[in-house]
Amino acid sequence: MSKKIAVLGAGAIGSMISADLTQAGLDVTVIDQWPAQVEEMKANGLHIQFREEELRIKVRALHLCELASVNLMFDIVFLAVKGNDHRWLTEFIKPYLKSDGVLVGTQNGMNDDSIASIIGRECTIGCSMELSGEIFTPGLVQRNTSRSHTWFGVGELDGSITPRVEEIQSLLKIVGKCEVTGNIYGAKWSKLIGNTMTMGPYGLLGLKNFDAMQLPGLRDISVQLGKESLAVGSALGIRIEPVFGLRADEFWDTKQDVVVTIMDTLMKQVGSRARTAPVHDHIKGRRSEMEYIPGVVSRRGQELGIPTPLNDAVVEIDRQINAGERKMDPSNLEVLKTMVGVRS
Repeated sequence: MSKKIAVLGAGAIGSMISADLTQAGLDVTVIDQWPAQVEEMKANGLHIQFREEELRIKVRALHLCELASVNLMFDIVFLAVKGNDHRWLTEFIKPYLKSDGVLVGTQNGMNDDSIASIIGRECTIGCSMELSGEIFTPGLVQRNTSRSHTWFGVGELDGSITPRVEEIQSLLKIVGKCEVTGNIYGAKWSKLIGNTMTMGPYGLLGLKNFDAMQLPGLRDISVQLGKESLAVGSALGIRIEPVFGLRADEFWDTKQDVVVTIMDTLMKQVGSRARTAPVHDHIKGRRSEMEYIPGVVSRRGQELGIPTPLNDAVVEIDRQINAGERKMDPSNLEVLKTMVGVRS
């Protein structure tokens, strides 16, 4: 493929995508706002640590400020930033996206309509994904999901199956499994359900996912969070669909609630050593993106008149952590229980 590809955002997700696509011989430019990360990529490339292997790869890296002077236009942009940054970075990259180019939001949340309001629906391809990693040291990424457990679902916003979405599928198959869907909103809301069940409460605690899962009462709270999220999605007319590579019969297994299937599959694929993304953000002193995960459920639920007390409480505790009013700590589970009237 001779097309020019940009990965905008070189945190854990963007770095892992960039490394795999570059290793495959594609024309990839990595662009990021973290100066130390860009300088390390320029000097030494990316170092990706899997559970059982390591990848060291030279990459072409640019600071945001350098893009204006390198005379590049891109056919494909993978936007790999937190929800907090999606609007301004979409505006930033818009002049460098070819008229027939596409932007793929490889991020959590439901940001595609917002992205499309900037660059147009004709330039926007939706993406739901499961790819977990951590970065604290410039250039060094811990990849928690192997390629066999990494999953992407990609689709046109109007549900059509097009050559360009199949082209994106072929690219993301380099990074992990990838399926084309005619219901990208459903795939993304399915993932949102999983994130509200795990990223939501776990992000308040500061623990590895496995350790958080052992806390008394947390699983029941997670299930209720998922049911709130499912109810809001259903009221919006969104039809959730299988994600993470599950077959339809596995996803709709009548022996257990679908939200439990989503949560358990997600945690199995992420693995025991992972910490959810808001934990990384709070450790780094950054505002988390919970506004774009449980915050979506909370806001849309309020608009629709659907109670979402657990998602509301998660958003409020996270706000307190972001504001420095509360520390990320396992004791926040008891705070969450108290806010929603759950007895320990």
